[in-house]
Amino acid sequence: MYKENRNNITLPQLLIENAALYGNRKTAIREKAYGIWQKYSWDDYCRYVRKTAAGFASLNLKRGDNVCMIVHNHPEWLFAELAAHALGATTLNLFTSSIADELAFSIKRINSPVVVVQDQEQVDKLLEAREKLSQTKKVVYIDPTGMTSYGNEPWLISYAELLEIGEKFLKEHPDYIDEEINKGRPEDTAVMIQTSGTTGVPKLAMLSHRNLINMAVQWLEETKIEPEENWLSMSPPAWIVDQMWGMGVALKSAMVMNFPETAETVLEDFRDIGPSMIITASRFWEDMASRIRVKISDAGWVKKKLFYLGEKIGKSVVEKQSNKQPIPLFQRALYKTMSVSVYKPLLDRIGCAHFRSAFTGGHPISPDVILFFRAIGLNLKQCYGLTEACGIFQIQPDDKVKLETVGKPLPLTEVTIAEDQEVLVKSESNFYGYYDDYQSTQNAFEKGWLKTGDAGYIDSDGHLLIIGRKEDIIRNKSGEAFSPDFIETRLKFSPYIKEAVTFGEARPYITAMINIDMGNVGNWAEERMIPYTTYMDLSQQSAVEELILKEIIRVNEQLPEVMKIKKFVLLYKLLDADDEELTRTGKVRRRFVYGLYIKIIEGMYSDQKNIEVTGKVKYRDGRVGEIETTINIINVS
Repeated sequence: MYKENRNNITLPQLLIENAALYGNRKTAIREKAYGIWQKYSWDDYCRYVRKTAAGFASLNLKRGDNVCMIVHNHPEWLFAELAAHALGATTLNLFTSSIADELAFSIKRINSPVVVVQDQEQVDKLLEAREKLSQTKKVVYIDPTGMTSYGNEPWLISYAELLEIGEKFLKEHPDYIDEEINKGRPEDTAVMIQTSGTTGVPKLAMLSHRNLINMAVQWLEETKIEPEENWLSMSPPAWIVDQMWGMGVALKSAMVMNFPETAETVLEDFRDIGPSMIITASRFWEDMASRIRVKISDAGWVKKKLFYLGEKIGKSVVEKQSNKQPIPLFQRALYKTMSVSVYKPLLDRIGCAHFRSAFTGGHPISPDVILFFRAIGLNLKQCYGLTEACGIFQIQPDDKVKLETVGKPLPLTEVTIAEDQEVLVKSESNFYGYYDDYQSTQNAFEKGWLKTGDAGYIDSDGHLLIIGRKEDIIRNKSGEAFSPDFIETRLKFSPYIKEAVTFGEARPYITAMINIDMGNVGNWAEERMIPYTTYMDLSQQSAVEELILKEIIRVNEQLPEVMKIKKFVLLYKLLDADDEELTRTGKVRRRFVYGLYIKIIEGMYSDQKNIEVTGKVKYRDGRVGEIETTINIINVS
């Protein structure tokens, strides 16, 4: 059992302890560049943080300041973030996919005097919005590629230059950084994380060093992580999960943070390093399940039959385990045979052969996805958490996985259900407020319990089952309640459905708006010699409508009558964060989408068979275009 007093330390202080303990003997960070893994020891890690902190000090960054970061998953993210913490500053990571106005709003909101960015793309965004950023004195860019022509811009400084001025500062003030690190207190704010913003402007949740370290202590106790175990960082640093892990768990456990070369090489990099654990968004697993299923459908007859037989046997075993039923000897033998001949080769091919645990969080995921991966031997488990609780606090135990639930709370966390079915959580990891928003902070707690905003219940085995967002629970015209998430996660298990939004509040039946998966549906169409040009063209093909209709009928067979979809449309464009239809973490902004597509929604509750629509599309450069088309309303028998 980890003692509570081990939380009384800051993140930079913890880094110094690790450097003293492990020095150059253990690897702290690995990054793949040009096909080769580059290693950083704990001494290297500590040295870069000191030099970066000294560079920030040269730029007059001081205790109490806020630093915005717009970076990818690279070691410089860790160096810069911990360097800011070393000086007593607070960091806010923003999504690299954000447009210039979004970035400018957030930077100005917290008066960030220094902004750290990844590359030329992010520099260009800030230069575009420069007149709104009078409080920002310096922009530090990490990747110098393409930056030669910016050399005379005094507002910019490269990370390499920052290290140089940091070295000079350390020679002139050798004790300054250590003195600043020693001033740090566990209750100081370490990071701010943007909430998803599904209902409006994202709030900024403030998390202390103690919050992050307490969460790390819980994960270590639950999962028994050992030093030098491998973790692959692949979720954006702006998301709470990689903050929880990179700033908390990896430091506390002394495990290795691995950074892939690119987003496209993730699976190959999995195979290189064999990470023991991974937590990533549900969309990653949904997409991977879709890719596997599509590839299998294209495989030869023997491979296809062998896979489907293996999947059937695996699902039967998993369901028996979940229901605590005995597994017959012959079935165990079949399962082992399939493990050698089908499951392990497949897991190795997708880079997941060495996982002892894989977790999915963020948005609810269909139990079908969990069952699919567990059936082929991947220990995938649904977990649950939120930004304000400092990340994931509820996970499924290894030996007691129940497909519909999110498991049990971590060791130092309490979870209860309020009278109105809202899930409440109490832990030292709970945040202590929203930045510059006293009222929202007050509303977030009830008698010391953090209100999650989710409705749920705890079953007889003590497992938590999430019904959905409390504010999103819908009642139809007859007063019967249902959760849109419950339906949508099952729809997205289809390899041909990318996104789904359901409607039905005070309506006689349920309808859905569907985004097709361009890649999988495109391949399906090409195999059948169906010509198309754009996403809009493909989505309006009658053959594609029939394909999605079959998928919805399949899902309807699994749903109770009140949740069955009666009509749907294939949307002419993908829902997009740049059009404010999704958050930057990929969650649907329901109220915004409802207002934006009200004509289509109303059409599904009328006798219309098709609707002429004119839609607006916002491009990455800020231009707004229009789309004119006719979409069909499809009845589900």
